[in-house]
Amino acid sequence: GVYSVSFSPDSRWIVSGSVDNTIRVWDAETGQPLGEPLRDHTRGVWSVSFSPDSRRIVSGSGDNTIRVWDAETGQPLGEPLQGHTGKVWSVSFSPDSRRIVSGSDDNTIRLWDGETGQPLGEPLRGRTRSVYSVSFSPDSRWIVSGSLDKTVRLWDAETGQPLGEPLRGHTDDVLSVSFSPDGRRIVSGSLDKTIRVWDAETGQPLGEPLRGHTWTVCSVMFSPDGRRIVSGSYDNTIRLWDAETGHAGHVGDNHRVVFGLNTDTIQLWSAGIRHTSEEQSHLNSHMVSTTTLNNAPDQIPLPQSNEPHNLIHSFHFVGLVYQYH
Repeated sequence: GVYSVSFSPDSRWIVSGSVDNTIRVWDAETGQPLGEPLRDHTRGVWSVSFSPDSRRIVSGSGDNTIRVWDAETGQPLGEPLQGHTGKVWSVSFSPDSRRIVSGSDDNTIRLWDGETGQPLGEPLRGRTRSVYSVSFSPDSRWIVSGSLDKTVRLWDAETGQPLGEPLRGHTDDVLSVSFSPDGRRIVSGSLDKTIRVWDAETGQPLGEPLRGHTWTVCSVMFSPDGRRIVSGSYDNTIRLWDAETGHAGHVGDNHRVVFGLNTDTIQLWSAGIRHTSEEQSHLNSHMVSTTTLNNAPDQIPLPQSNEPHNLIHSFHFVGLVYQYH
């Protein structure tokens, strides 16, 4: 299946990582694959992400390594980043491109130099179980992590020191965390079927948990304008929420959601966008399909398959013209 997907910040490309040990880059408009698969990992690719300038891709794998790739040529840049002793579940560039953060099955977070790939300082410790999700704040000063120890934690990205106490409230594993675009809020999704929003400065929960999913919430993030939260679940749906009220929201015009399924499929849903084609391309077990959402629903059902569950492993929610600044 497809474990991880992400838009490039310039919205031109989609990158996907798969159980077949490969990475693929796709044209976000046509759904066509660009070049050959990126092959060098020896186990499934659990996490992929673009650099803010869209020129590089970072990947984390079950082979315990991280790799950086040239997004244009598909060539690896340097040697694998080695140091983790367990699967690398989550990787991300900092918004200033200076660092890469990774979270692992070895219960640690590591920081790497974004240019040289050298490790920066000692691993960030303090988690008692796997670190399943990591993300930088928009100003690159903080890191947020979600762990199988049921907590969310904030870290100083320069010193590697934890900021305050763990954020407690979830009653089961935290599988996804992300900052709001202004850096003032954090959203988390959990095996307990809920989504929580937190004040990034105080660590206090903002309002009640967002309830509606009937199974594990495995991926969450804010929309580029910070007004919506999108969540993906093992219950075969994507849900949209008003980030202020927690009520069911709607996909706005010119927004797209891309997500990966365990059926070797990448699905791109669009709102307010007219597509002249609904072509599907299939190559090396990755497939992209595109669908237009005309009625801006607050819940997107996934296509049915013969698989027991269409698991949404990862997705990215982005405006067509959204870029890092």
